[in-house]
Amino acid sequence: MSETNSIKKEKNINISNQQKSFNKKQVTIGIIGIILITLFGMYLNSGAGELSMFLITGVFFGYILTRSRFGFAGGIKRIYMTGEGSLTKALLVMFALTMIAMAGIHWSAVANGAEVIPGIGSVRALNLAVIVGGFIFGIGMMLAGGCASGTLTDLGEGAIRAVIALLFFVIGAVPGHGMRYSFDQSALSNISTTVYFPDVFGYIGAVLVSFALLGVLYVITRKYEDMRKSQGTYEKTVFSDNELPLEDNEKFNLFSYNTYHKLFVQRWSFLLGGLLLVIMFVFVINTTGKSWGVTSAFTRWGVALLQNFGFDFSSPAYADVVGKVDAGLLNDGGTIRNIGIIFGSALALLLAGQFKFDYNFKMKDVLLYALGGFMMGFGARFAKGCNIGALYSAISNFSLHGWGFLISLSLGGMLALKLFEGKLNIIPPTRHMPKEKINN
Repeated sequence: MSETNSIKKEKNINISNQQKSFNKKQVTIGIIGIILITLFGMYLNSGAGELSMFLITGVFFGYILTRSRFGFAGGIKRIYMTGEGSLTKALLVMFALTMIAMAGIHWSAVANGAEVIPGIGSVRALNLAVIVGGFIFGIGMMLAGGCASGTLTDLGEGAIRAVIALLFFVIGAVPGHGMRYSFDQSALSNISTTVYFPDVFGYIGAVLVSFALLGVLYVITRKYEDMRKSQGTYEKTVFSDNELPLEDNEKFNLFSYNTYHKLFVQRWSFLLGGLLLVIMFVFVINTTGKSWGVTSAFTRWGVALLQNFGFDFSSPAYADVVGKVDAGLLNDGGTIRNIGIIFGSALALLLAGQFKFDYNFKMKDVLLYALGGFMMGFGARFAKGCNIGALYSAISNFSLHGWGFLISLSLGGMLALKLFEGKLNIIPPTRHMPKEKINN
């Protein structure tokens, strides 16, 4: 047998093995899930029509995040642990593309005399609460194994640790919200600055200044990669075999396993994931006038939960939150979108035939997941945003406070990795570990 025929046979065997290991029952469950989500969307549409849109966008966010293994915490943890910065660079490209889109949207709104600029709510004051909250959040996301959106996607993917992290995330959000209210009433809140880049540099200038800052981060990323390579500590990302592309058959067949694998199983690149998230971000802005956010809904979840245990939320700090809780969580757009993210992540793995419940942790790790979740909840609400609201949405809408949050978040995350992973070696396992040594 010729070498060419031998290689072809080996490839065919690999494809055949993947077909045999492919879980068709999960695909069936995924299809049923799509039907149930559609029915849920129709139910929501019978009340407030915009709620179904929140559900749809959430499902798409979750699907994209899982299909591409894209995440914000991983932008720090992946490069720290492996020296490989593909996710970090994809995040920078995503920010750059979103900025271009948002500059056009903001400029158009002003030119047309709009009363409110879409996404302008993401422009907030840079103050001590943002810095401290971001730092605490950065530590928490390393202990819990994921950021705010990452915790939701991990839950959808069947990671049991995410249940622990999310529970304490929503609990921690409640005192974080109350402390931020107290901070805003104190003299410390006066030590702040609110900078909307277009007010200072114009729209083109705002984009150029933001690009310059992203460029600095890109150079740092590349230099760090080079340093790790020279030290011999650079580790190339390894994907699972079933996530890799299959060899094309000589004859194209639309209705084949190869086609299905390409459409629903093969892993998307970080760059593709980032591009699709940009599209979804802009879609959310255009349909709601507000940027994507995650953790405001967690405060409402926390209040709804703790009310059942007799906690009193009659304080003015929680007036708006209690009002939305009393109106029903299923009438809250943020809640519906977050639920959609969980659904979308589950669908991504079910349709790929790869869903499984992950119990890969020890009992001693439960405390770390709980502590990490609580710190994320407290930090996010004290800073009035997480990796989505106070980072991605803020920077993309040209708010200086987003850059402050980025710095404090990164410092907190790196401190946690250096201390708990480097010296104490107690960072608990997370998804994609240890093979890829990353987490979302």
